Amino acid sequence: MKVAKSINMIKGPLVVVDKVKNIAYKELVQIKLSSGNLVYGQVLETHEDKAIIQVFEGTQGLSTEKTEVKFLGETAKMGVSKNIIGRIFDGRGRPIDGLKFFPEKKLDINGMPINPAARDTPNEFIQTGISTIDGLIPIVRGQKIPIFSLSGLPHNKLAAQIARQATVIDNSEFAVVFAAMGISQAEADYFIEEFERTGALKNAVLFLNLASDPSVERIMTPRVALTVAEYLAFERDMHILVILTDFTNYCDALREISAARGEVPGRRGYPGYMYTDLAMNFERAGKIKGKKGSITQVPILTMPGDDKTHPVPDLTGYITEGQVILDRELFKNNKLPPITILGSLSRLKVGKGQLREDARPLADQLYAAYAMGKELRDLVAVVGKSALSETDLAYLEFADLFEERFVNQSFEENRTINQTLDIGWEILAELPEGELKKVPVELIKKFHPKYRKASKKSK
Repeated sequence: MKVAKSINMIKGPLVVVDKVKNIAYKELVQIKLSSGNLVYGQVLETHEDKAIIQVFEGTQGLSTEKTEVKFLGETAKMGVSKNIIGRIFDGRGRPIDGLKFFPEKKLDINGMPINPAARDTPNEFIQTGISTIDGLIPIVRGQKIPIFSLSGLPHNKLAAQIARQATVIDNSEFAVVFAAMGISQAEADYFIEEFERTGALKNAVLFLNLASDPSVERIMTPRVALTVAEYLAFERDMHILVILTDFTNYCDALREISAARGEVPGRRGYPGYMYTDLAMNFERAGKIKGKKGSITQVPILTMPGDDKTHPVPDLTGYITEGQVILDRELFKNNKLPPITILGSLSRLKVGKGQLREDARPLADQLYAAYAMGKELRDLVAVVGKSALSETDLAYLEFADLFEERFVNQSFEENRTINQTLDIGWEILAELPEGELKKVPVELIKKFHPKYRKASKKSK
């Protein structure tokens, strides 16, 4: 254990210590203040005889003299146990629910990389209870699919709804790891109250990092949460859904620390290594051959200035397998959750036999019909409804009906996948049958409301 008697320099959340050797990257550090109080940090950068340290509690009250820095010879670890489910922690993994926690073991929060050759292809359906996602942008176990939101939209309510309602349809063991970064105290209170009120906490683990907490802690929060997820998935054979919100706050913390280090900034001031850093978090999702469990990630991020080309959503899109996009126009029209299917997609498919046989063609038909209806809305603004044919008017009415009945659902409403499919057929029935070109005729005869009603009458 190495000890330095003083600090050479303090800069923002960082301190520089000279005359130390053989210090490891990400090694934990204990700093004893002149008052006798202890604070902790982590080695961020090492040189031949110098170390740059991130201080978790911030550098307020630190002095360059009469301060002892002790290098602990280990990296940051998170205590884990099966009893961790149902608990609430801060962003560093310390209990904040007033209860003691006795871990079975401690794991490095940086995790272990998954060998690409050992990865299994994700294809098992996760039901969120939200029609727009389940019916048109389905999520599968082991996938990483972000939600791109805009400032002022209810992504926190959507995150809570997904955490509360998500389940697997084969009755396997399932749990949610929920991590919030850079949120206000009011938002933290909302999440705690929502999980406790609905009983979702008994099947979840919460990590809450506040905006008032040091930015260094924000960097640790997703790593701590994913460490718990890896333990539950690959050592306890559970299927884990990890919800991470708001990842833009995480990236802003990266930028702040990078600036304090004096690094050359990249796009819009973010560090050039942000892509690698994001990948180190997102690639901890997946399935491993020979393991029963899985980790599915749903990171949520707000797009600054409503800009999809902003570095945070742009780089995230390169790493992840699709995206769910929230729309300001739907929100203004009180269609909640305001998920737009145009631009949203899932690059992974649900395996055969898991969903009803009409699920895929029905989704294709709903997407095509809604896209047509949206185009006609723009046309009406120029030429008026009188210039449209009867078929065009049917598509125009379909777009309204799709948003009102399929997209729009209460944040408390939990729809099964079959209920979602039935709603899809009910609104498609408003179109002429000849327009249903994406669905095989035999499926139309089996699921179209007109034929189902006729079948019931004949019985």
